[in-house]
Parts: sequence; C-alpha cells; structure tokens
Amino acid sequence: MELRHLRYFIEVALEENVTRAAEKLHVSQPALSRQVRDLEEELGFSLLERSAKSISLTEAGRVFLDEASEVLKRLEKGIAVAREAAEGEGGELHVGYAPSLTVKILPPTIRAFQAAFPKVRVKLHDLSSEEMVAGLRNGELDFAFMLDSEVRSSLGFRFVALKEEGLRLAVGNEHELAGAGKVAFSQLKKETLVGFNLQEYPEYGNLLGRIFRSGGKKLRLAEEHESVSSLVAAVEAGMGVAIVTESLSCVAGGRVTLLELAEEAECLVVGIAWKERALSAKELAFCEKAKAACDLA
Repeated sequence: MELRHLRYFIEVALEENVTRAAEKLHVSQPALSRQVRDLEEELGFSLLERSAKSISLTEAGRVFLDEASEVLKRLEKGIAVAREAAEGEGGELHVGYAPSLTVKILPPTIRAFQAAFPKVRVKLHDLSSEEMVAGLRNGELDFAFMLDSEVRSSLGFRFVALKEEGLRLAVGNEHELAGAGKVAFSQLKKETLVGFNLQEYPEYGNLLGRIFRSGGKKLRLAEEHESVSSLVAAVEAGMGVAIVTESLSCVAGGRVTLLELAEEAECLVVGIAWKERALSAKELAFCEKAKAACDLA
C-alpha cells in the first residue's frame, strides 16, 4: 500500500464520482479506478459500492475514510514540523535543570528565546545532576543548566559559566538564629542538619563534605529530601536547618530565612552544558539568551 492509494481513495470517496476525482487529481479515470481496486484487493474488502450511475461508500469504506484521512493529516503535520526543524524555525529543545539553581536564569531565558523562535517548543526536565549528565550523553537532552563541577571532569562536554551562587543557611522563621546577621560553623554543632538526597545529588554531598571538613565538623544529615519543595517544607516546619544556595529565596519566598555564613565559603558556578557538537542556529540562540538573562539577573 502506498500513500497515493490513500489519496486516490479519499478523493473518490469525497467526490462520489470517479470522473470528477480524476480531474482534481490530474490522472486518467481508468488509472484512478485501477488504483482504488488495487487498494481494495490488498485490504481484502470492498470500500465502494459501484453502480452504472453512482458510487457510494460501504460501511467499511466509511470507517476507512476517517482513518485514512487522519493518517494523511498526521503525515502532513509531520512533514511541516520536520521542514521547520530542518530550516531552524521549529522542532524541540530538551533542557534539563535544577530548580533551586536556575530560578533566576530559566524564566527570562525561555521568554527571550520563545520571542525569537516562537515555533520551537522548549521542553523542561527537572532532573538530578547525574540524570542531566546521562541525558546529555545519550542525546535525550540538548542542554542542561547545572554546576560546572558536575561536567568539568567529563570528556565530550562543553560548559559556559553563567553566574555564581553564594551559599546560605536556611532556617525556619521562628528559629532562634533567624534574627542573626551571620552564622558561624561553630553554631551549627548543635543544629539538626537536613539537605538534598546525597545519592541523587552527589555534588551537594561533596560540597557539604568540603564545608564541614574545613569547619572541623563531621557531615551527618538527619533527613535527605528529593526536591526543593520538600526541603523548604522541612526547614519551615522546624525539622532542621539546611545549607542551600542564595537563589532558594526565590523558590521559598518568605517561608524560611536565609542567613549568611560567617566563614568564607566557596561560590558555586552555575552554567549551561551540552554535549560537544556543532550547534544549530536555534541552539546558539538559546545559549546567547541564557547569557543575556544572567546579565539582567
């Protein structure tokens, strides 16, 4: 079965007349009749009821007409989408991100990019650092907003730094430290520490390990959370305090208090990563919009 068989049958069915259908399709009447009969033979049932003066659809023909019409519509849409992608005007971009790190970057980046490329669909994927690296490597992601330390040791990736994130201590608004200007590591010895899941966010665990080794304190999390929302809820409820990035303030709003750390702590470098390759015009534009968004942040 070929696509022309479907097109020929649809035209005959809609016109209910072989002569008119042949004229519209610019083919001879005998050739058109033969193609429709070939289709019926391949299917094994009749699509048309024929008489000397008229043509009408059988019950099977009515069902097949609907299905064949949908097939052609999907095909035409697929061709249009593929053509747009080939010309750099359409298609999709799959982008991985970590909410707490990208809350200031992602919205303006997407807005600016969609204004320039309205036909490109940007699909966002909230993933752990390991999932983003895997997604970039296997081609499921085009880009990922992540920490430089998560890809700098991996071959075959490109990374562009966008902004630095300072570290803060998140405490509940009713916590005794909430009114403090800065908090020293020594003050954390009696605090219950909560944080992100160390297995899903290994870089977070490495970061805390470095901080606490320098402060002479052993790292031990009382609770590990798999999302920003659950971590904020735990801190808000007084279940513990957490070391987070400063951008968490945009996610948490006024639900928790973020305090500066008295000791100088390393800043985290957040940027956009992709698998080493030649970027298309729309991909280059996406990177540029991300850079511009950070200049405005």
